[in-house]
Amino acid sequence: MSLVCSTAIAQQSNSPREKILFDFNWRFHKGGAQGADQPGFNDSKWRKIDLPHDWSIEDLPGTRSPFDSNAIGQVMTGFTVGGLGWYRKTFVVPATEKGKRIILQFDGVYMNADVWLNGGHLGNHPYGYTSFWYDITNEIKFGEKNVLSVQVKNDGQNSRWYSGSGIDRHVWLTYLDPVHVAHWGIAITTPEADEHAGNVNIKTTVKNQTGTAANIILVTRILDDHGNEVAKVTSDQTVSADSAYLFDQHAIVKDPRLWSVDFPNRYTALTEVYSDKKLSDKVKTKFGIRTISFDAVHGFRLNGKTLKLKGGCFHIDNGPLGSKSYDRAEERRVALLKASGFNAIRCSHNPPAPAFLNACDSLGMLVIDEAFDMWEDPKTPFDYHLYFDHWWRRDMKSMLFRDRNHPSIIMWSIGNEIPYMGSPKVDSVAKVLADYVRSMEPTRPVTAAVNSVSPIMDNFFSALDVCGYNYAVDHYVPDHERKPNRVMFATESFPLDAFDYWMAVRDHPWVIGDFVWTAWDYIGEASIGWRGYPQEHNFYPWNLAYCGDIDICGWKRPQSYYRDALWMRDQLSIFVKPPKPSFPLNPEKASWSIWNWDDVVADWNWKGYENRPFEVDVYSSCDRVELFLNGKSLGEKNTDRSTKYRAVFQVPYQSGTLKAVGYDGSKVVATSFLKTSGKPTHIKLTADRSQIKADGEDLSYITVELTDDKGVKDPKAENMVHFKIKGAGTIVGVGNANPMSTESDQLPQRKAWKGRCLVIVKSDRKSGDIILTASSRGLPVQSIMITSH
Repeated sequence: MSLVCSTAIAQQSNSPREKILFDFNWRFHKGGAQGADQPGFNDSKWRKIDLPHDWSIEDLPGTRSPFDSNAIGQVMTGFTVGGLGWYRKTFVVPATEKGKRIILQFDGVYMNADVWLNGGHLGNHPYGYTSFWYDITNEIKFGEKNVLSVQVKNDGQNSRWYSGSGIDRHVWLTYLDPVHVAHWGIAITTPEADEHAGNVNIKTTVKNQTGTAANIILVTRILDDHGNEVAKVTSDQTVSADSAYLFDQHAIVKDPRLWSVDFPNRYTALTEVYSDKKLSDKVKTKFGIRTISFDAVHGFRLNGKTLKLKGGCFHIDNGPLGSKSYDRAEERRVALLKASGFNAIRCSHNPPAPAFLNACDSLGMLVIDEAFDMWEDPKTPFDYHLYFDHWWRRDMKSMLFRDRNHPSIIMWSIGNEIPYMGSPKVDSVAKVLADYVRSMEPTRPVTAAVNSVSPIMDNFFSALDVCGYNYAVDHYVPDHERKPNRVMFATESFPLDAFDYWMAVRDHPWVIGDFVWTAWDYIGEASIGWRGYPQEHNFYPWNLAYCGDIDICGWKRPQSYYRDALWMRDQLSIFVKPPKPSFPLNPEKASWSIWNWDDVVADWNWKGYENRPFEVDVYSSCDRVELFLNGKSLGEKNTDRSTKYRAVFQVPYQSGTLKAVGYDGSKVVATSFLKTSGKPTHIKLTADRSQIKADGEDLSYITVELTDDKGVKDPKAENMVHFKIKGAGTIVGVGNANPMSTESDQLPQRKAWKGRCLVIVKSDRKSGDIILTASSRGLPVQSIMITSH
């Protein structure tokens, strides 16, 4: 008999469908555990955890670090460790629910998940990024203890970046009437829409899992964001026993509020299923009314208006949280990218967590949903190529059916830099995959990311609707001359080439956007933004890629400020080239990084270098800039397309204030400062949210800065900061964005880097105040309060 405390699951009264978050009260064991698939296994000594969970971000046994210089994945996985892990959960489904159908869904498990319920094997799911589900009705013991066991294997070299390890996304349990909407069985499209009317098509699959025919009435109500009914459609059909029927309904919404990146308005389809006049199911589906189109003359159009894609790529990890997908972590990332000017994200190179797509829908971020990084041929020895032939249809269907109602998604990508593109074998696979996507979800175009672009890729490109070019800006014009109807965009681009890529987007209607590698920094592919990509070198202790516009903690890096000047008016920022390199240089000069950015810092603290000349870079979208040192003008320079929106000054160092002023004509439209700080005398704590939900999963991100008496951050401070927490929350992550730091991401302490660090606080499932206290030797203790309710 398992000694785990069981979870009793209560259903809301009179509800025909109940979807329950199944994240709490699990047990975890790292390593093998013979017999752990059987319900009688004793797991009382296993760790108590809640999901989402990622063991690869946790400290290794006997250490204060998750990093190991001998890790199998080496630089690819940022020297983190995978392995084998077991999860178990004991729960009770009330006897009153007997007669219902019970569905168990995993939003994602990395990777090779084997699932057992009460000792019976439900199945294996190899791919770590697609959602999967089981109908467990026949395995459930109603009114008794049930034991769910999950074995997760993240073995060998199976990823080119940090994947995390474990059940790192949500798990759900759903109770259903035998007559119900099928799983992922609603597809909503808006083929025609403008400000006067929106044509809404709703396809709904209803399953009758009873032994007799059922007279079904399907009612779909469309509600606006205030809950007002704006359209209603009713259909009826007799559905045979143990079968399903696809209803096809159409509705017109008058004067709709269209979904767009600036106004992400959404509606709710309320689906009601009546079986023999009794309500048997009710489902709410959020969607947006919008249209998309692509062609070489107008480019990409959203709601009939041309829109250039200001895009970036990202991997799945949430920095100090590892691969754990908390809703707030995903929402924060999207919000910060949006604030930095991005309007589109490429999910490289796998389907993201549902929570990320929900955030994109609600905040107005366009998405390229990508399926695979490889097909039949490997990139690493134990990657998805081992499973592709048997699993690609199921995984592709999972992505398409799960994600099809998200208005944010504008393209489906079938793959990234697939080995041997341009060969007849791979080109034929591309056509099979693209045709499959169109057969299952034809409302969005098919794309893929192609490297080594040349005319030999024409057959591969012919399978696509929109052509993704990796690092191939020089091919845009000649390829357009050869293929004038081809729509193309940069699926990946180098940060240092931002100007060239964006000018090509501005100048050519058939080039619809640019997706930089990367929008957000990530664990793995360690040091590609500094030392390069030669994998024969062990670059430990590097563990971050260090190539993102936004760093791993969510703070803007210099290249992000430059992109501001490319994308937005009246932007202005100052950076300084340090007298010595920020990190040790790569001795292999020929292998120098091509994903790097200029070695510049937001720092005017250079004691000992008085009167030495420093190169000061000003990024500006103003007409011209003027630079001042301690109130004295150092001259003006134009900043426009001819200067690539940059101005460079040589400035003899003196402590004080460096100030840039941006002008449009004679009008001052922007200012930017760098100030010399004193030594740290204070700790400054700033929470992104002071009010969070007491749901056991909401987060507050607290920035910790070391400042002088005037409140100026010391950009060279590296103090160790210790944290204590009391009340209704816990610390779930710490970080500082230093790509060479091997400190723990879990312990309640962190060294500052460039004068700051980050601590992430998670709520408990009870209301109350959370008080975080920060201390550092020689500085006054500082506290901040977060309220959880």
